[in-house]
Amino acid sequence: MTDLPMTVRADGLPERVTIYEVGPRDGLQNEQALVPTGVKAEFVQRLTAAGLPIVEATSFVHPRWVPQLADAADLMELLGEAGRDCPVLVPNERGLDRALELGARHIAIFGSATETFAQKNLNRSLDEQFAMFEPTVRRARDAGLDVRAYVSMCFGDPWEGAVPIDQVVDVGKRLFDLGASQLSLGDTVGVGTAGHVAALLTAFQQAGMGTDHLAMHFHDTYGQALANTYAALRAGVTTYDASAGGLGGCPYAKSATGNLATEDLVWMLRGLGVETGVDLGQVVATSVWMAGHLGRPSPSAVVRALAESPS
Repeated sequence: MTDLPMTVRADGLPERVTIYEVGPRDGLQNEQALVPTGVKAEFVQRLTAAGLPIVEATSFVHPRWVPQLADAADLMELLGEAGRDCPVLVPNERGLDRALELGARHIAIFGSATETFAQKNLNRSLDEQFAMFEPTVRRARDAGLDVRAYVSMCFGDPWEGAVPIDQVVDVGKRLFDLGASQLSLGDTVGVGTAGHVAALLTAFQQAGMGTDHLAMHFHDTYGQALANTYAALRAGVTTYDASAGGLGGCPYAKSATGNLATEDLVWMLRGLGVETGVDLGQVVATSVWMAGHLGRPSPSAVVRALAESPS
């Protein structure tokens, strides 16, 4: 199986993409049974060793909201110096304070493209979220940190339904313009389709925001994540969020199932001749290992296929 998938290069695609691994944070945050901090640390270390250039480690949200990540500080201390290069999610200035105390070099903020999700996830209105994030981003940049901005519900909202493209562009640009270096566009409940992806990216480009500052964050609720990725590739996007083994969900949006699996993404990109620098076998082995700790098989199709194949 080492010569599969066969590489058939398609015209008009990037030569190389960056996979932004979110498994340890977005992948584990919705798990009900608490994963030991040592297991989380080994998860991060295994993923880094597999060649994933960016591994988001945890989130400094209040433990009441995401109990699974209550050990964020302990995890970062356990990871040591290497952990300082792992991005961490911060909801506000208090979260930033904790990240700064632990020497983090990269943070991410998370906003919403819709009013209802902003209220449920941030306890702020759509407009109020920007005022909340502004001092966090300013202080982080003044301290020399890199800042990423996530925007959720870009392709649909379980409470509001369809989300106008111009609304997503407006919210996304406002978050990015606070001082972020990259904007990750999230299909939080996995309802997006390839044509929608292409239209949204065109709208961002027409608004003066190039694909070099954009990343895509797809969920596979309706089985569309890889098709959507291909549409974004054709539009020139070169950064994709993915979660080892397809782990993940959103604690504030129950219809949000697993993220795009890192292994499924790497398999497709390998077949297209797009470089990632990721060792697929090591990531599969890591997901099988984590599935053992979680007590259930990985939802990733590639993990299941390769774990069961005679090699």
